[in-house]
Amino acid sequence: MKKGKLLGSVGVLTAATLTLVACGKSNTKSNEGAKTASKFPIQTPVKTAKQGGTLKVAEVTNTPFTGVFNEELQMDQPSADVTSPGQESLFDTDDHYKINDKGPATLKLDRKAKTATITIKKGVKWSDGKQVTAKDIEFAYEIIANKATKSQRYATQFNIINGMSDYHEGKSKTISGIEMPDGPNGRVAILHCKELKPGMYYSGNGYIWEMAAPYHYLKNIPFAKLESSDEIRKKPLFFGPYQVKNVVRGQSVTWVPNKYYWRGKPKLDKIVYQVVSPNSASQAIKSHKFDITRVTNSQWKQVKDTKKVNFIAQIPLAYSYLAFKVGKWDAKKSKNVMNPHAKMGNKSLRQAMAYAMNTDDVYKHYTDGLSFQIPTLIPEQFGDYFDKSAKGYTYNIKKANQILDKAGFKKKGKWRTNPNGKPLTINLLAMSGNAIQQPIIQNFIQQWNKIGLNVKLVGGRLTEFNSFYDKVQNDDPKVDLFLAGWNLSTEPSQEQMYSEGTMSNYSRFVTPENTKLIQEMDSQKAFDHKYRVQKFHEWQKYMIDQAYVIPTKNDYRIDAVNSKITGYSLKPSQTNNGHQLWYKVAYTK
Repeated sequence: MKKGKLLGSVGVLTAATLTLVACGKSNTKSNEGAKTASKFPIQTPVKTAKQGGTLKVAEVTNTPFTGVFNEELQMDQPSADVTSPGQESLFDTDDHYKINDKGPATLKLDRKAKTATITIKKGVKWSDGKQVTAKDIEFAYEIIANKATKSQRYATQFNIINGMSDYHEGKSKTISGIEMPDGPNGRVAILHCKELKPGMYYSGNGYIWEMAAPYHYLKNIPFAKLESSDEIRKKPLFFGPYQVKNVVRGQSVTWVPNKYYWRGKPKLDKIVYQVVSPNSASQAIKSHKFDITRVTNSQWKQVKDTKKVNFIAQIPLAYSYLAFKVGKWDAKKSKNVMNPHAKMGNKSLRQAMAYAMNTDDVYKHYTDGLSFQIPTLIPEQFGDYFDKSAKGYTYNIKKANQILDKAGFKKKGKWRTNPNGKPLTINLLAMSGNAIQQPIIQNFIQQWNKIGLNVKLVGGRLTEFNSFYDKVQNDDPKVDLFLAGWNLSTEPSQEQMYSEGTMSNYSRFVTPENTKLIQEMDSQKAFDHKYRVQKFHEWQKYMIDQAYVIPTKNDYRIDAVNSKITGYSLKPSQTNNGHQLWYKVAYTK
Protein backbone atom coordinates (compact mmCIF):
# COMPACT_ATOMS: atom_id res chain seq x y z
CA MET A 1 0.00 0.00 0.00
CA LYS A 2 1.68 3.12 -1.22
CA LYS A 3 -0.95 5.72 -0.58
CA GLY A 4 0.46 8.46 1.56
CA LYS A 5 4.03 8.67 0.35
CA LEU A 6 5.00 12.32 0.52
CA LEU A 7 6.49 13.77 -2.62
CA GLY A 8 9.33 16.24 -2.54
CA SER A 9 9.32 19.82 -3.70
CA VAL A 10 6.71 21.10 -6.13
CA GLY A 11 9.17 23.05 -8.20
CA VAL A 12 11.09 21.18 -10.86
CA LEU A 13 12.04 24.12 -13.02
CA THR A 14 15.38 25.30 -14.31
CA ALA A 15 16.94 28.74 -14.41
CA ALA A 16 15.50 29.44 -17.84
CA THR A 17 13.87 32.73 -18.74
CA LEU A 18 11.97 34.10 -15.78
CA THR A 19 9.81 36.60 -17.61
CA LEU A 20 6.87 34.19 -17.67
CA VAL A 21 6.84 33.91 -13.92
CA ALA A 22 5.77 37.47 -13.47
CA CYS A 23 3.33 37.77 -16.35
CA GLY A 24 1.10 34.73 -15.94
CA LYS A 25 0.75 34.18 -19.70
CA SER A 26 3.02 32.42 -22.13
CA ASN A 27 3.25 32.19 -25.88
CA THR A 28 5.92 29.51 -25.67
CA LYS A 29 3.96 26.63 -24.23
CA SER A 30 5.25 23.33 -25.60
CA ASN A 31 4.42 19.66 -25.36
CA GLU A 32 7.45 18.44 -27.29
CA GLY A 33 8.99 16.80 -24.23
CA ALA A 34 5.74 15.01 -23.43
CA LYS A 35 5.40 13.80 -27.03
CA THR A 36 8.90 12.34 -26.83
CA ALA A 37 8.41 10.76 -23.40
CA SER A 38 5.12 9.17 -24.43
CA LYS A 39 7.07 7.04 -26.94
CA PHE A 40 9.64 5.79 -24.44
CA PRO A 41 9.44 2.14 -23.32
CA ILE A 42 8.35 1.25 -19.79
CA GLN A 43 11.25 -1.16 -19.27
CA THR A 44 14.82 -1.80 -20.40
CA PRO A 45 15.51 -4.15 -23.33
CA VAL A 46 15.55 -7.82 -22.32
CA LYS A 47 19.11 -9.10 -22.64
CA THR A 48 21.21 -11.92 -21.19
CA ALA A 49 22.12 -11.05 -17.60
CA LYS A 50 25.42 -11.72 -15.91
CA GLN A 51 26.19 -12.27 -12.25
CA GLY A 52 27.93 -9.56 -10.23
CA GLY A 53 28.61 -5.86 -10.32
CA THR A 54 27.79 -2.79 -8.24
CA LEU A 55 24.76 -0.76 -9.29
CA LYS A 56 24.77 2.93 -8.42
CA VAL A 57 21.40 4.64 -8.09
CA ALA A 58 20.86 8.38 -7.66
CA GLU A 59 18.13 9.49 -5.25
CA VAL A 60 17.34 12.92 -6.67
CA THR A 61 16.23 15.09 -3.76
CA ASN A 62 17.22 18.41 -2.26
CA THR A 63 16.99 17.15 1.32
CA PRO A 64 18.34 14.21 3.36
CA PHE A 65 16.03 11.19 3.55
CA THR A 66 14.65 10.50 7.03
CA GLY A 67 15.95 6.94 7.06
CA VAL A 68 12.94 5.23 8.63
CA PHE A 69 13.37 1.69 7.26
CA ASN A 70 9.93 0.46 8.22
CA GLU A 71 6.84 0.74 6.06
CA GLU A 72 4.46 1.09 9.02
CA LEU A 73 6.25 4.26 10.17
CA GLN A 74 7.67 5.54 6.90
CA MET A 75 5.95 8.43 5.13
CA ASP A 76 8.42 10.18 2.81
CA GLN A 77 9.08 9.02 -0.74
CA PRO A 78 12.89 9.43 -0.60
CA SER A 79 13.06 6.95 2.28
CA ALA A 80 10.76 4.58 0.40
CA ASP A 81 13.03 4.79 -2.64
CA VAL A 82 16.27 4.02 -0.81
CA THR A 83 14.51 1.18 1.06
CA SER A 84 13.25 -0.51 -2.11
CA PRO A 85 16.11 -3.03 -2.67
CA GLY A 86 15.10 -4.78 0.55
CA GLN A 87 11.42 -3.98 0.84
CA GLU A 88 8.82 -6.32 -0.58
CA SER A 89 5.12 -6.35 0.10
CA LEU A 90 3.24 -9.58 0.67
CA PHE A 91 1.54 -9.51 -2.73
CA ASP A 92 2.44 -9.26 -6.40
CA THR A 93 -0.12 -7.99 -8.95
CA ASP A 94 -1.00 -8.12 -12.62
CA ASP A 95 -0.70 -5.02 -14.80
CA HIS A 96 -4.09 -3.80 -13.54
CA TYR A 97 -2.90 -4.04 -9.90
CA LYS A 98 -5.10 -7.04 -9.14
CA ILE A 99 -3.47 -9.21 -6.45
CA ASN A 100 -2.28 -12.58 -7.75
CA ASP A 101 -0.58 -15.65 -6.22
CA LYS A 102 2.94 -14.92 -7.49
CA GLY A 103 4.19 -12.88 -4.52
CA PRO A 104 5.52 -13.81 -1.07
CA ALA A 105 1.96 -14.52 0.13
CA THR A 106 -1.47 -15.33 -1.25
CA LEU A 107 -4.80 -13.68 -0.43
CA LYS A 108 -8.17 -15.39 -0.28
CA LEU A 109 -11.33 -13.34 0.27
CA ASP A 110 -14.58 -14.84 1.51
CA ARG A 111 -17.44 -12.31 1.33
CA LYS A 112 -19.89 -14.65 3.06
CA ALA A 113 -17.59 -15.34 6.01
CA LYS A 114 -16.24 -11.76 5.90
CA THR A 115 -12.65 -12.97 6.07
CA ALA A 116 -9.38 -12.23 4.30
CA THR A 117 -6.92 -15.11 4.61
CA ILE A 118 -3.23 -14.35 4.07
CA THR A 119 -0.94 -17.35 3.60
CA ILE A 120 2.81 -16.74 3.54
CA LYS A 121 4.79 -19.05 1.30
CA LYS A 122 7.23 -21.45 2.90
CA GLY A 123 10.79 -20.22 2.48
CA VAL A 124 9.94 -16.50 2.56
CA LYS A 125 12.55 -15.49 5.13
CA TRP A 126 13.86 -12.39 6.80
CA SER A 127 17.45 -11.48 6.02
CA ASP A 128 18.54 -13.19 9.27
CA GLY A 129 17.12 -16.50 8.04
CA LYS A 130 13.88 -16.55 10.07
CA GLN A 131 10.67 -17.57 8.29
CA VAL A 132 8.11 -14.76 7.94
CA THR A 133 5.18 -15.72 10.18
CA ALA A 134 1.56 -14.93 10.92
CA LYS A 135 2.72 -12.96 13.97
CA ASP A 136 4.77 -10.72 11.68
CA ILE A 137 1.55 -9.84 9.85
CA GLU A 138 -0.27 -9.08 13.10
CA PHE A 139 2.70 -7.12 14.45
CA ALA A 140 2.61 -4.77 11.46
CA TYR A 141 -1.00 -3.91 12.34
CA GLU A 142 0.00 -3.37 15.97
CA ILE A 143 2.74 -0.92 14.98
CA ILE A 144 0.28 1.09 12.91
CA ALA A 145 -2.55 1.03 15.45
CA ASN A 146 -0.66 1.49 18.71
CA LYS A 147 -0.82 5.20 19.57
CA ALA A 148 2.64 5.09 21.16
CA THR A 149 4.30 4.70 17.74
CA LYS A 150 2.55 7.86 16.46
CA SER A 151 2.29 6.16 13.06
CA GLN A 152 0.82 8.40 10.37
CA ARG A 153 -0.52 5.26 8.71
CA TYR A 154 -3.45 4.66 11.03
CA ALA A 155 -6.84 5.43 9.52
CA THR A 156 -10.34 4.49 10.59
CA GLN A 157 -10.63 2.22 7.56
CA PHE A 158 -8.50 -0.29 9.48
CA ASN A 159 -11.41 -0.52 11.91
CA ILE A 160 -13.06 -2.78 9.38
CA ILE A 161 -11.01 -5.52 11.11
CA ASN A 162 -12.77 -6.68 14.27
CA GLY A 163 -11.06 -5.45 17.43
CA MET A 164 -8.82 -2.93 15.68
CA SER A 165 -10.57 0.08 17.19
CA ASP A 166 -10.40 -1.38 20.71
CA TYR A 167 -6.67 -2.02 20.30
CA HIS A 168 -6.07 1.49 18.96
CA GLU A 169 -7.94 3.02 21.89
CA GLY A 170 -6.02 0.91 24.42
CA LYS A 171 -9.11 -1.06 25.46
CA SER A 172 -7.51 -4.33 24.38
CA LYS A 173 -3.96 -5.67 24.36
CA THR A 174 -4.55 -7.70 21.20
CA ILE A 175 -6.45 -7.31 17.94
CA SER A 176 -9.27 -9.82 18.33
CA GLY A 177 -10.06 -9.97 14.61
CA ILE A 178 -6.66 -11.36 13.60
CA GLU A 179 -6.68 -15.15 13.88
CA MET A 180 -3.55 -17.30 13.58
CA PRO A 181 -4.94 -20.84 13.16
CA ASP A 182 -1.50 -22.47 13.18
CA GLY A 183 -0.21 -20.25 15.97
CA PRO A 184 2.00 -17.16 15.87
CA ASN A 185 4.81 -19.11 14.17
CA GLY A 186 2.48 -20.47 11.51
CA ARG A 187 2.16 -18.99 8.05
CA VAL A 188 -1.57 -18.21 8.00
CA ALA A 189 -3.31 -15.07 9.29
CA ILE A 190 -7.07 -14.67 8.97
CA LEU A 191 -8.53 -11.18 9.16
CA HIS A 192 -12.11 -11.22 10.45
CA CYS A 193 -13.85 -8.13 9.10
CA LYS A 194 -17.13 -6.33 9.60
CA GLU A 195 -17.53 -6.55 5.83
CA LEU A 196 -15.35 -6.88 2.76
CA LYS A 197 -14.81 -4.00 0.34
CA PRO A 198 -14.72 -3.96 -3.48
CA GLY A 199 -11.14 -2.69 -3.58
CA MET A 200 -9.77 -5.58 -1.52
CA TYR A 201 -9.02 -7.61 -4.63
CA TYR A 202 -6.47 -4.96 -5.61
CA SER A 203 -3.17 -3.83 -4.16
CA GLY A 204 -3.23 -0.51 -2.36
CA ASN A 205 -6.83 -0.81 -1.18
CA GLY A 206 -6.00 0.62 2.25
CA TYR A 207 -8.08 -1.90 4.20
CA ILE A 208 -5.60 -4.76 4.08
CA TRP A 209 -2.07 -3.87 5.12
CA GLU A 210 0.32 -5.46 2.66
CA MET A 211 3.48 -5.57 4.74
CA ALA A 212 4.90 -7.68 7.55
CA ALA A 213 7.20 -6.56 10.38
CA PRO A 214 9.82 -8.83 12.05
CA TYR A 215 8.28 -9.46 15.48
CA HIS A 216 11.19 -11.62 16.70
CA TYR A 217 13.59 -8.77 15.96
CA LEU A 218 11.58 -5.79 17.23
CA LYS A 219 9.42 -7.24 20.03
CA ASN A 220 11.58 -6.01 22.92
CA ILE A 221 11.65 -2.39 21.74
CA PRO A 222 8.93 -0.20 23.32
CA PHE A 223 6.52 1.09 20.69
CA ALA A 224 7.34 4.68 21.62
CA LYS A 225 11.04 4.09 20.84
CA LEU A 226 10.59 2.00 17.72
CA GLU A 227 11.03 4.72 15.11
CA SER A 228 14.31 5.96 16.63
CA SER A 229 15.77 2.50 17.27
CA ASP A 230 18.90 1.19 15.56
CA GLU A 231 16.85 -1.83 14.45
CA ILE A 232 14.77 0.56 12.30
CA ARG A 233 17.35 3.19 11.42
CA LYS A 234 20.64 1.31 11.01
CA LYS A 235 20.15 -2.47 10.96
CA PRO A 236 16.67 -3.21 9.57
CA LEU A 237 15.52 -6.66 8.48
CA PHE A 238 13.73 -7.32 5.19
CA PHE A 239 12.59 -10.37 3.24
CA GLY A 240 13.30 -8.74 -0.13
CA PRO A 241 16.29 -9.51 -2.37
CA TYR A 242 18.85 -7.30 -0.64
CA GLN A 243 19.82 -6.46 2.93
CA VAL A 244 21.38 -3.32 4.39
CA LYS A 245 25.14 -3.35 4.72
CA ASN A 246 25.71 0.29 5.59
CA VAL A 247 23.73 3.50 6.12
CA VAL A 248 25.18 7.00 5.95
CA ARG A 249 22.28 8.77 7.59
CA GLY A 250 20.24 10.83 5.19
CA GLN A 251 22.78 10.42 2.38
CA SER A 252 23.35 6.85 1.20
CA VAL A 253 22.47 3.20 1.72
CA THR A 254 24.55 0.23 0.59
CA TRP A 255 22.74 -3.05 -0.06
CA VAL A 256 24.13 -6.58 -0.49
CA PRO A 257 22.24 -9.78 -1.42
CA ASN A 258 19.91 -11.41 1.10
CA LYS A 259 21.19 -14.99 0.94
CA TYR A 260 17.81 -16.23 2.18
CA TYR A 261 15.79 -14.50 -0.55
CA TRP A 262 12.90 -16.72 -1.52
CA ARG A 263 12.90 -16.05 -5.26
CA GLY A 264 16.55 -17.02 -5.70
CA LYS A 265 19.94 -15.35 -5.72
CA PRO A 266 19.89 -11.68 -6.83
CA LYS A 267 22.16 -10.86 -9.77
CA LEU A 268 24.07 -7.88 -8.35
CA ASP A 269 26.85 -7.90 -5.75
CA LYS A 270 25.83 -4.52 -4.42
CA ILE A 271 23.34 -1.65 -4.84
CA VAL A 272 24.33 1.81 -3.63
CA TYR A 273 21.68 4.52 -3.29
CA GLN A 274 23.15 8.03 -3.07
CA VAL A 275 21.39 11.36 -2.56
CA VAL A 276 21.96 13.80 -5.43
CA SER A 277 20.71 17.39 -5.61
CA PRO A 278 18.19 18.12 -8.40
CA ASN A 279 20.56 20.86 -9.55
CA SER A 280 23.26 18.23 -10.17
CA ALA A 281 21.04 15.56 -11.70
CA SER A 282 21.55 16.48 -15.35
CA GLN A 283 25.33 16.56 -14.99
CA ALA A 284 25.23 13.20 -13.20
CA ILE A 285 23.34 11.71 -16.17
CA LYS A 286 25.64 13.18 -18.80
CA SER A 287 28.77 12.04 -16.94
CA HIS A 288 27.36 8.54 -16.33
CA LYS A 289 28.09 8.88 -12.63
CA PHE A 290 25.16 6.59 -11.80
CA ASP A 291 23.52 3.62 -13.49
CA ILE A 292 20.01 4.86 -12.74
CA THR A 293 19.03 8.52 -12.31
CA ARG A 294 15.60 10.15 -12.26
CA VAL A 295 15.44 12.93 -14.83
CA THR A 296 14.49 16.33 -13.44
CA ASN A 297 11.87 17.30 -16.02
CA SER A 298 12.99 20.88 -16.42
CA GLN A 299 16.45 19.59 -17.34
CA TRP A 300 15.20 17.30 -20.11
CA LYS A 301 16.69 19.34 -22.94
CA GLN A 302 20.09 19.13 -21.23
CA VAL A 303 20.11 15.34 -21.07
CA LYS A 304 17.94 14.10 -23.97
CA ASP A 305 20.90 13.45 -26.30
CA THR A 306 22.98 11.55 -23.74
CA LYS A 307 24.54 8.41 -25.23
CA LYS A 308 24.74 4.94 -23.66
CA VAL A 309 21.52 5.33 -21.66
CA ASN A 310 17.99 4.01 -22.13
CA PHE A 311 15.24 6.43 -21.15
CA ILE A 312 12.40 4.59 -19.38
CA ALA A 313 9.18 6.52 -18.83
CA GLN A 314 5.67 6.45 -17.42
CA ILE A 315 3.11 8.82 -15.92
CA PRO A 316 3.00 7.67 -12.28
CA LEU A 317 0.03 7.52 -9.93
CA ALA A 318 0.82 10.81 -8.25
CA TYR A 319 -0.10 14.47 -8.12
CA SER A 320 0.87 17.78 -6.60
CA TYR A 321 -1.76 19.92 -4.92
CA LEU A 322 -2.66 23.12 -3.06
CA ALA A 323 -4.45 22.55 0.26
CA PHE A 324 -6.21 24.96 2.61
CA LYS A 325 -5.93 24.40 6.37
CA VAL A 326 -9.40 24.45 7.91
CA GLY A 327 -9.01 22.40 11.10
CA LYS A 328 -6.86 20.18 13.30
CA TRP A 329 -6.18 16.53 14.01
CA ASP A 330 -7.63 15.41 17.36
CA ALA A 331 -5.22 12.68 18.53
CA LYS A 332 -7.40 11.64 21.46
CA LYS A 333 -10.42 11.02 19.25
CA SER A 334 -8.34 9.95 16.22
CA LYS A 335 -10.20 12.20 13.85
CA ASN A 336 -10.01 15.48 11.96
CA VAL A 337 -11.99 18.36 13.41
CA MET A 338 -12.91 21.36 11.29
CA ASN A 339 -12.74 24.88 12.66
CA PRO A 340 -15.96 26.70 11.65
CA HIS A 341 -14.08 30.00 11.97
CA ALA A 342 -11.00 28.98 9.95
CA LYS A 343 -9.43 31.78 7.93
CA MET A 344 -9.60 29.65 4.79
CA GLY A 345 -13.12 28.39 5.51
CA ASN A 346 -14.75 30.59 2.87
CA LYS A 347 -15.32 28.55 -0.32
CA SER A 348 -15.27 31.64 -2.53
CA LEU A 349 -11.81 32.58 -1.26
CA ARG A 350 -10.49 29.10 -2.03
CA GLN A 351 -12.05 29.01 -5.49
CA ALA A 352 -10.70 32.45 -6.39
CA MET A 353 -7.17 31.45 -5.38
CA ALA A 354 -7.45 28.33 -7.53
CA TYR A 355 -8.57 30.31 -10.59
CA ALA A 356 -5.73 32.80 -10.13
CA MET A 357 -3.00 30.14 -10.50
CA ASN A 358 -1.30 29.99 -13.92
CA THR A 359 -0.24 26.39 -13.38
CA ASP A 360 -0.57 25.13 -16.95
CA ASP A 361 1.39 28.02 -18.45
CA VAL A 362 4.26 27.75 -15.99
CA TYR A 363 4.87 24.03 -16.22
CA LYS A 364 4.37 23.68 -19.95
CA HIS A 365 6.72 26.56 -20.57
CA TYR A 366 9.54 25.19 -18.45
CA THR A 367 9.19 21.43 -18.95
CA ASP A 368 7.97 21.02 -22.54
CA GLY A 369 4.82 19.45 -21.15
CA LEU A 370 6.64 16.85 -19.02
CA SER A 371 4.86 18.44 -16.07
CA PHE A 372 1.23 19.26 -16.79
CA GLN A 373 -1.90 20.53 -15.06
CA ILE A 374 -4.52 17.96 -13.99
CA PRO A 375 -8.21 18.70 -13.31
CA THR A 376 -9.16 16.33 -10.47
CA LEU A 377 -7.83 14.37 -7.49
CA ILE A 378 -8.40 11.11 -9.37
CA PRO A 379 -5.61 10.67 -11.95
CA GLU A 380 -6.48 9.59 -15.48
CA GLN A 381 -4.63 6.28 -14.96
CA PHE A 382 -7.55 5.10 -12.83
CA GLY A 383 -9.55 4.61 -16.01
CA ASP A 384 -13.29 5.17 -15.83
CA TYR A 385 -13.04 6.30 -12.20
CA PHE A 386 -11.48 9.48 -13.63
CA ASP A 387 -14.18 11.98 -14.61
CA LYS A 388 -13.32 13.03 -18.18
CA SER A 389 -15.85 15.84 -18.06
CA ALA A 390 -14.16 17.56 -15.10
CA LYS A 391 -12.55 20.86 -16.06
CA GLY A 392 -11.00 21.73 -12.72
CA TYR A 393 -9.57 25.22 -12.21
CA THR A 394 -8.02 26.66 -15.34
CA TYR A 395 -6.39 30.07 -15.21
CA ASN A 396 -9.04 32.82 -15.15
CA ILE A 397 -8.02 35.97 -13.30
CA LYS A 398 -11.23 37.78 -14.28
CA LYS A 399 -13.38 35.07 -12.75
CA ALA A 400 -11.22 35.04 -9.62
CA ASN A 401 -11.83 38.77 -9.09
CA GLN A 402 -15.56 38.40 -9.73
CA ILE A 403 -15.85 35.60 -7.15
CA LEU A 404 -14.09 37.68 -4.50
CA ASP A 405 -16.16 40.77 -5.28
CA LYS A 406 -19.40 38.84 -5.03
CA ALA A 407 -18.33 37.21 -1.74
CA GLY A 408 -17.62 40.59 -0.12
CA PHE A 409 -13.80 40.53 -0.08
CA LYS A 410 -13.52 44.26 -0.79
CA LYS A 411 -10.34 46.10 -1.64
CA LYS A 412 -9.06 48.54 0.93
CA GLY A 413 -6.06 50.09 -0.77
CA LYS A 414 -3.87 47.40 -2.36
CA TRP A 415 -5.30 44.43 -0.45
CA ARG A 416 -8.72 42.92 0.02
CA THR A 417 -10.24 42.61 3.47
CA ASN A 418 -12.38 39.86 4.92
CA PRO A 419 -16.15 40.28 4.33
CA ASN A 420 -16.36 41.60 7.90
CA GLY A 421 -13.92 44.39 6.99
CA LYS A 422 -10.96 43.03 8.97
CA PRO A 423 -7.50 42.79 7.30
CA LEU A 424 -6.69 39.54 5.53
CA THR A 425 -3.15 38.13 5.43
CA ILE A 426 -2.71 34.57 4.10
CA ASN A 427 0.32 32.49 5.10
CA LEU A 428 1.62 30.03 2.51
CA LEU A 429 3.88 27.09 3.40
CA ALA A 430 5.98 25.98 0.44
CA MET A 431 8.82 23.53 0.16
CA SER A 432 12.36 24.33 -0.84
CA GLY A 433 13.66 22.75 -4.01
CA ASN A 434 16.24 23.50 -6.67
CA ALA A 435 17.57 26.93 -7.56
CA ILE A 436 14.40 28.03 -9.32
CA GLN A 437 11.90 27.05 -6.64
CA GLN A 438 11.84 30.50 -5.08
CA PRO A 439 10.86 32.34 -8.30
CA ILE A 440 8.17 29.74 -9.07
CA ILE A 441 6.53 30.06 -5.68
CA GLN A 442 6.91 33.81 -5.99
CA ASN A 443 5.02 33.54 -9.27
CA PHE A 444 1.99 32.03 -7.54
CA ILE A 445 2.18 34.64 -4.79
CA GLN A 446 2.22 37.37 -7.45
CA GLN A 447 -0.81 35.81 -9.11
CA TRP A 448 -2.69 36.01 -5.82
CA ASN A 449 -1.43 39.54 -5.28
CA LYS A 450 -3.01 40.46 -8.62
CA ILE A 451 -6.47 39.66 -7.25
CA GLY A 452 -5.77 41.71 -4.13
CA LEU A 453 -4.81 38.91 -1.72
CA ASN A 454 -1.91 39.55 0.63
CA VAL A 455 -0.15 36.18 0.58
CA LYS A 456 3.15 35.71 2.40
CA LEU A 457 5.54 32.80 2.89
CA VAL A 458 5.58 31.25 6.36
CA GLY A 459 8.81 32.42 7.96
CA GLY A 460 9.50 34.60 4.94
CA ARG A 461 11.18 31.77 3.00
CA LEU A 462 10.77 28.28 1.58
CA THR A 463 10.82 25.40 4.06
CA GLU A 464 13.00 22.28 3.99
CA PHE A 465 11.16 19.00 3.20
CA ASN A 466 11.24 17.38 6.65
CA SER A 467 10.43 20.61 8.48
CA PHE A 468 7.68 21.29 5.94
CA TYR A 469 5.84 18.06 6.72
CA ASP A 470 6.40 18.46 10.43
CA LYS A 471 4.46 21.73 10.23
CA VAL A 472 1.76 20.25 8.00
CA GLN A 473 1.25 17.08 10.04
CA ASN A 474 1.21 18.92 13.35
CA ASP A 475 -1.14 21.68 12.18
CA ASP A 476 1.19 24.62 12.74
CA PRO A 477 -1.19 27.56 13.39
CA LYS A 478 0.96 29.83 11.20
CA VAL A 479 0.01 27.79 8.09
CA ASP A 480 -3.12 28.78 6.13
CA LEU A 481 -2.38 26.91 2.92
CA PHE A 482 0.41 24.73 1.55
CA LEU A 483 1.71 23.21 -1.68
CA ALA A 484 2.59 19.51 -1.51
CA GLY A 485 2.32 16.21 -3.35
CA TRP A 486 1.33 12.55 -3.04
CA ASN A 487 2.47 9.28 -4.53
CA LEU A 488 -0.72 7.23 -4.58
CA SER A 489 -1.64 3.63 -3.99
CA THR A 490 -2.85 1.51 -6.86
CA GLU A 491 -6.49 1.30 -5.74
CA PRO A 492 -8.45 4.56 -5.92
CA SER A 493 -10.35 4.44 -2.58
CA GLN A 494 -10.17 7.89 -0.96
CA GLU A 495 -10.82 6.73 2.61
CA GLN A 496 -7.15 6.77 3.54
CA MET A 497 -6.53 10.21 2.03
CA TYR A 498 -9.51 12.42 2.76
CA SER A 499 -11.78 10.82 5.36
CA GLU A 500 -12.56 12.13 8.84
CA GLY A 501 -10.49 9.39 10.46
CA THR A 502 -7.18 9.61 8.62
CA MET A 503 -4.17 11.73 9.62
CA SER A 504 -3.30 12.07 5.93
CA ASN A 505 -6.23 14.44 5.44
CA TYR A 506 -3.86 17.34 6.09
CA SER A 507 -6.34 20.01 5.09
CA ARG A 508 -8.48 18.68 8.00
CA PHE A 509 -11.75 19.29 6.16
CA VAL A 510 -14.67 17.13 7.30
CA THR A 511 -18.13 17.49 5.80
CA PRO A 512 -21.17 15.19 5.89
CA GLU A 513 -21.24 15.05 2.08
CA ASN A 514 -17.56 14.10 1.80
CA THR A 515 -17.99 11.38 4.42
CA LYS A 516 -21.10 10.07 2.66
CA LEU A 517 -19.47 9.90 -0.77
CA ILE A 518 -16.30 8.22 0.50
CA GLN A 519 -18.35 5.62 2.35
CA GLU A 520 -20.54 5.01 -0.70
CA MET A 521 -17.59 4.47 -3.05
CA ASP A 522 -16.38 1.63 -0.77
CA SER A 523 -19.82 0.27 0.21
CA GLN A 524 -21.33 -3.12 -0.55
CA LYS A 525 -23.25 -1.49 -3.39
CA ALA A 526 -19.88 -0.50 -4.86
CA PHE A 527 -19.21 -4.13 -5.81
CA ASP A 528 -21.35 -2.98 -8.76
CA HIS A 529 -18.69 -1.27 -10.87
CA LYS A 530 -21.06 1.22 -12.51
CA TYR A 531 -22.30 2.38 -9.11
CA ARG A 532 -18.76 2.81 -7.83
CA VAL A 533 -17.74 4.81 -10.91
CA GLN A 534 -20.77 7.07 -10.40
CA LYS A 535 -19.75 7.76 -6.79
CA PHE A 536 -16.17 8.58 -7.81
CA HIS A 537 -17.49 11.07 -10.37
CA GLU A 538 -19.80 12.64 -7.79
CA TRP A 539 -16.91 12.93 -5.34
CA GLN A 540 -14.66 14.63 -7.90
CA LYS A 541 -17.35 17.18 -8.75
CA TYR A 542 -17.91 17.82 -5.05
CA MET A 543 -14.19 18.28 -4.32
CA ILE A 544 -13.75 20.64 -7.24
CA ASP A 545 -16.68 22.73 -6.04
CA GLN A 546 -15.57 22.82 -2.40
CA ALA A 547 -11.91 23.50 -3.28
CA TYR A 548 -10.39 22.34 0.01
CA VAL A 549 -7.66 20.58 -1.98
CA ILE A 550 -6.80 21.74 -5.51
CA PRO A 551 -4.85 19.35 -7.76
CA THR A 552 -2.14 21.24 -9.61
CA LYS A 553 0.03 18.95 -11.74
CA ASN A 554 1.41 15.53 -12.51
CA ASP A 555 4.72 14.75 -14.21
CA TYR A 556 6.21 12.24 -16.56
CA ARG A 557 8.61 10.04 -14.65
CA ILE A 558 11.71 9.48 -16.78
CA ASP A 559 14.63 7.36 -15.62
CA ALA A 560 17.99 7.44 -17.36
CA VAL A 561 19.28 3.86 -17.18
CA ASN A 562 22.75 2.65 -18.13
CA SER A 563 22.39 0.83 -21.49
CA LYS A 564 24.29 -2.11 -19.98
CA ILE A 565 21.45 -2.75 -17.51
CA THR A 566 18.62 -5.23 -18.06
CA GLY A 567 15.63 -6.21 -15.94
CA TYR A 568 14.63 -2.67 -14.95
CA SER A 569 10.89 -2.12 -15.41
CA LEU A 570 8.07 0.19 -14.31
CA LYS A 571 5.29 -2.22 -15.36
CA PRO A 572 2.95 -3.06 -12.44
CA SER A 573 3.33 -6.80 -13.02
CA GLN A 574 7.11 -6.43 -12.93
CA THR A 575 7.16 -4.44 -9.71
CA ASN A 576 6.05 -5.19 -6.16
CA ASN A 577 3.80 -2.64 -4.48
CA GLY A 578 5.31 0.05 -6.65
CA HIS A 579 8.88 -1.02 -5.92
CA GLN A 580 11.28 -2.21 -8.56
CA LEU A 581 11.83 -5.99 -8.40
CA TRP A 582 15.51 -5.54 -7.82
CA TYR A 583 16.37 -9.24 -8.01
CA LYS A 584 15.73 -9.03 -11.77
CA VAL A 585 18.04 -6.05 -12.36
CA ALA A 586 21.48 -6.99 -13.68
CA TYR A 587 24.34 -6.02 -15.93
CA THR A 588 24.28 -7.57 -19.39
CA LYS A 589 26.87 -10.00 -20.68
